Amino acid sequence: QVQLVESGGGLVQPGGSLRLSCGGSGFTSDYYAIGWFRQAPGKEREGVSCISSANGSTNYADSVKGRFTISRDNAKNTVYLQMNNLKPEDTAVYYCAAEIYTLQAKCDIDLVDYWGQGTQVTVSS
Repeated sequence: QVQLVESGGGLVQPGGSLRLSCGGSGFTSDYYAIGWFRQAPGKEREGVSCISSANGSTNYADSVKGRFTISRDNAKNTVYLQMNNLKPEDTAVYYCAAEIYTLQAKCDIDLVDYWGQGTQVTVSS
């Protein structure tokens, strides 16, 4: 089975930066997508950014485009999310997620097959 482990969350001031990491294991093919979703208290979980491990294609939510960058290191089975110019509205639990048997990175929550445990990101002065 696939397992995902997030790290890198923490407390940062508005305008600051954080880098999240998601380490994956248990993949049995080269065709899957890894991405980040987030959920604030009382809010629905939403897609942030996703990347295809096969071809590197990416998707970003409009709210983070230009501020966040997703990248991959296939040799380490790890995906990163560099978050710059963070805003209080970015405060949420960030979850790593995987969709198997795909060449795309649609970042659709309904297509997620596996979830990580989440890491807290708090943006506050």
